Amino acid sequence: MRKLHFFALLAAVLAFAIAACGDDDDDNGDGGAPAEQVSGTVDVMGVWTGEEAAAFEAVLAGFTESNPDVTVNYNAAGDELPTQLATAVEGGNPPALAAVPQPGLVRDFYEQDVLQPMDFAEDAIRDNFTEGAYDIATFNDQIHGFVFKAANKSTVWYNVPLFEAAGVEPPETFDDFLANAETLNESGTKAYSIGTDAGWPLTDIFENIYLRTAGAEMYDQLAEHEIPWTDESVTEALTLMGQIVGDSDNLVGGTSGALQTDFPTSVTNAFKENPDGAQVLEGDFVAGVIADSTEAEALTDYDVYDFPSIEGSEPAVVGGGDTIIMFNDSPAAQALVSYLATAEAAEIWAGRGGFSTANRNIDTNVYPDELTQKTSTALAEAEEFRFDLSDLQPAAFGATVGQGMWQILQDLIRNPDDVDRVAQELERAASRAF
Repeated sequence: MRKLHFFALLAAVLAFAIAACGDDDDDNGDGGAPAEQVSGTVDVMGVWTGEEAAAFEAVLAGFTESNPDVTVNYNAAGDELPTQLATAVEGGNPPALAAVPQPGLVRDFYEQDVLQPMDFAEDAIRDNFTEGAYDIATFNDQIHGFVFKAANKSTVWYNVPLFEAAGVEPPETFDDFLANAETLNESGTKAYSIGTDAGWPLTDIFENIYLRTAGAEMYDQLAEHEIPWTDESVTEALTLMGQIVGDSDNLVGGTSGALQTDFPTSVTNAFKENPDGAQVLEGDFVAGVIADSTEAEALTDYDVYDFPSIEGSEPAVVGGGDTIIMFNDSPAAQALVSYLATAEAAEIWAGRGGFSTANRNIDTNVYPDELTQKTSTALAEAEEFRFDLSDLQPAAFGATVGQGMWQILQDLIRNPDDVDRVAQELERAASRAF
């Protein structure tokens, strides 16, 4: 009887132990061994404020749900991020992670030897993201960051009724793009609504043409000023660009009007109730301006197509974005970086809207509307993704009103046939900046 009682008791203990292990598996949610839990605090400084900050907080909530012992503190620095981050680094108290919109700032921190490599997440980053999304933060063959939130600047937004009235379809080639412009003009509407009072939209047009004509390798070389701006590849791209921005009769407001028009007004001019122009050559953020400034309805009144192929070029995207970098290495920081590199993290923000990503494994069905799905899918599936070239330049050359690329490309509008002089001015300005 004692033996029977002993075996009965042993069976009960074993059953309880098995049940307890089963409960652990269920809590883990994957049916396998429980994931190793990390703990600690991770401070993150980012450029995102307002609705963007709220969306990122939702992403962080997804992380802490799986990592309840990690506390994440987000500091929304906005436009003051470069100053605040530089001050924190100089004071020896940087955040664990930061989301930085300027690749030049990322490089500066690397050269100061304050960035931590992300070897622990390298496989996930390479598997999930297009190469261009981490190349800008790869130094000495080590990944030090990746673009988490991206923008597709290789889009053309068009007025659907005006296209239908002219009998033209969204083009796939640059030749068809130029032919459409002539047809639109003949139908009584200007083909291009371009706002260039500050000059920066012109840099995006040039970059899209250059990436398609010169290719990604030369694009990288030009970004580093390893080839001069007088190179034949540059003058070829400027010549093609001049066929758009130098077509004064086909610009809303003509040459002088385009030079005095700001970007938001250029968008409104194409999509207001009585539009002045048929299309805007700019990034996926155009959709937000349309929604804020007009009554136009997506797909019915406006739509989008990819910047067209030139001479058979493969799909390519010029983009911007915010790069995740790491200053302080810890198990908790590594866990958060690894999480942000997943499709799951991107999908949380994507489902809320106002988000694009170069993460190739995201479920595109999470995007809240068809147009966002279209532009974001093009970004993730592009054969080549390259960061906005002007943003890769020293600010004096690539991002300052009244000088550098912004000012010199305005000269191309005034004198589209004087390509060699424009190229020489670009080279002189770049040489001074570098």
